[in-house]
Amino acid sequence: MSEETPSSIPGRDHSPALAGKALVIIGGTTGLGWSAAQACLAAGAKGVVITGRNSDSSNAAAQALGEKGRALTGDACSPDHAVQAIALCREAFGGFDGLYHVAGGSGRKLGDGPLHEVTDDGIGATLELNLHSLILSNRAAVRQFLAQGSGGVVLNMGSVLGWSPSARYFATHLYAAAKAGIIGFSQSIAAYYAPHNIRVNVIAPALVETPMAQRAAHDEAIQHFVKSKQPLDGGRIGQPADCDGAAVFLLSDAAAFITGQVLAVDGGWTVSEGQYS
Repeated sequence: MSEETPSSIPGRDHSPALAGKALVIIGGTTGLGWSAAQACLAAGAKGVVITGRNSDSSNAAAQALGEKGRALTGDACSPDHAVQAIALCREAFGGFDGLYHVAGGSGRKLGDGPLHEVTDDGIGATLELNLHSLILSNRAAVRQFLAQGSGGVVLNMGSVLGWSPSARYFATHLYAAAKAGIIGFSQSIAAYYAPHNIRVNVIAPALVETPMAQRAAHDEAIQHFVKSKQPLDGGRIGQPADCDGAAVFLLSDAAAFITGQVLAVDGGWTVSEGQYS
């Protein structure tokens, strides 16, 4: 048993959850990443660097965040992308404390789908978008944390489809493979780097209304299914803000003793059957 006084235990003081933290969000200009960026600043972060592919979106997002926000336009699948974002974070805010990798997306237009329909090009493209990019950003973050000798936090975006499939409406088998890979990868590096005080966790949402989910969000049959598959709060599709509390918590010192975990933010998806029309 620890004999620390309550005020000396991490996360027990009354300062904002992310006070003084300098963070990078890969894929932070839209959807879940954009919502998280705003939540991190509201929770006291010193500064947030957000990245995205579209320069107009990146510039508009940075302007909306104000002096505590910076934006970088580029491709998350490039080995230099996260390296540049971390360098910008250190330059602008005097440090680097945490990485949140949100970038990814549906591979349907790339050749993903049921396995017998998957294209050769779709395999590489979907895995690159959802898994390869994350490995690159995590590598950049871990290298910087080791160079600093300071420890740090990596938070990765997974999906309930990584272990809780839904065959009728969400049969994108490459996407599921990538999201399952994120869990295994994150837990493996969490174990290896724990002695360096580097924490690695995963948030796994169910269906959330983002630019990626427009097909499902406007499909009446899927919406009927989601009402019973995600029965919390009256049965509904998730909103980006539903994941903000989990992201802020896992990036903060209140989670200083948590690593290698997968937190499903799913409205009940993983414990519900879901009813078809």
